[in-house]
Amino acid sequence: MNSPWSIRLVRALFFSLFVFIGITIALGFDQPAWTGAVTGAAVMGMLLLLDMTLEKVTLRDFSHATFGLGVGLFCAWLVTRIGIFQLDYFQLRPGGEALQNLVQIIIYASLAFFGVTVALRSDRDQFAFIIPYVRFRSEGAEGEPLLLDTNIIIDGRILRVADTGFLSGPLVVPRFVLDELQRLTESGDGQKVIRGKRGLEVMEKLRGMSQVRLSVFEPESWEKRDDLSVDARLAHLARQLNARLLTNDEDLAKVARLRGITVLSLNDLVIALQPQLAPGDELGLSLVKPGKDRHQAVGYLADGTMIVVNQASGFIGQTVDVVISSVLPTTAGRLVFAELKNRS
Repeated sequence: MNSPWSIRLVRALFFSLFVFIGITIALGFDQPAWTGAVTGAAVMGMLLLLDMTLEKVTLRDFSHATFGLGVGLFCAWLVTRIGIFQLDYFQLRPGGEALQNLVQIIIYASLAFFGVTVALRSDRDQFAFIIPYVRFRSEGAEGEPLLLDTNIIIDGRILRVADTGFLSGPLVVPRFVLDELQRLTESGDGQKVIRGKRGLEVMEKLRGMSQVRLSVFEPESWEKRDDLSVDARLAHLARQLNARLLTNDEDLAKVARLRGITVLSLNDLVIALQPQLAPGDELGLSLVKPGKDRHQAVGYLADGTMIVVNQASGFIGQTVDVVISSVLPTTAGRLVFAELKNRS
């Protein structure tokens, strides 16, 4: 992956700075300026090599390593405070002071190493167990990111929800989800190509919304393994980022909830927002097509609920007042029947 232009600019500025510092030091010791320039460039070159080697290291890894380093050094300090280091044991031996310093260096280096490696292998929950009063998370749902999966992007309704301003927190799309959309567009299967293109179009529209904070998350190397399913990587990433998972996939939702992840579903939202209709309720309804029986007409509420109106076939294309007569639950949702309020 190419470095962003900002990183390249920083590298160029620091390269110039190191060359300048090298020249300044060389002239201060009455050495040729070119030796200082070469030395400064060599030092910066080694730093650039180290930077490229650590390119996959994230800020989370760095914070974990720093914490582990601090714990390791503190433990080493405690060890070197025990009696054997405070007595004259080392001083009474030939070269004892040098031996004492060497042993202390080994202890500090060893415990620092183990502190860093153990911290890098630990996740957020283990840190919370070690430090119970420090939570590496945002308080409240407003600051928690929303992790989008593939089907919620292809679904497209996220655009209308985002446009209303009801979504709180930044939207996060993992790189492997974008890769899956790209694979769909290149699959050669007509239906998959359409779904993939629609998902990429939704992403472009989300990027263009000023009220939406959208970011693409670059996963760690292990999360790029092809032997792991996208669902498994999404569930792990949601825990890692302390994010809420936005999905319409019921299987993924069940697995995520078992792992303690907050799951949001647009399907559940649609059901929750359906108006509660009961027999006797009155409403205005636009009749748009004939029903199954010749005397029936059909209209739809704003949420898509279908209402079948009896004795209304002559009013198709008009808006009429109706009275709900019955509401029948079905496997697909509910079926609502109504009668004309004014049969005339």
